[in-house]
Amino acid sequence: MPFVRGVWMRGVAIGAMALGVATLGACSTGGHKSVQTSEGGGFHLIPHFGGGGSKAKAPSDTPAIGVNGYLWRASLDTLAFMPLASADPYGGVIITDWYTNPEKPDERFKCTVYILDSRLRADGLNVTVFKQVKDPAGNWTDASSAGQTETDIENAILTKARQLRLSNIRG
Repeated sequence: MPFVRGVWMRGVAIGAMALGVATLGACSTGGHKSVQTSEGGGFHLIPHFGGGGSKAKAPSDTPAIGVNGYLWRASLDTLAFMPLASADPYGGVIITDWYTNPEKPDERFKCTVYILDSRLRADGLNVTVFKQVKDPAGNWTDASSAGQTETDIENAILTKARQLRLSNIRG
């Protein structure tokens, strides 16, 4: 009986391999494409499977980012007065360098903006403000910034993002 079982298992293995090759071949003839959309202000890659009769939008030349485009642009515009240390559009993180107000040279500020969502929402944004003051010896020491400062910057970014979105809708 072992001989019959061996023949049967070999037939099953060949059948599974033929099914796998046929399935793999069917995947390559379908014509996979990626289509970028900019609905809702964010940019998303959407896989598109289909033949020539598709009504999908043509890919644009704009690179796709994983965060809300309006929040991203508004954050950069709002913090434009501060030197930029790092900006990651895919991760949604903006880090500024230290900024010293010419009217108060004994204190400086640094901001970090996190864009947490691809939708234009108030909870999709987080701003952290760091403050340092100069001690009498001339060394910079950390100090606490007013919590209202972070809220004010968030509100300014959200207001600018809404204005950008409305101007884009109106054309």
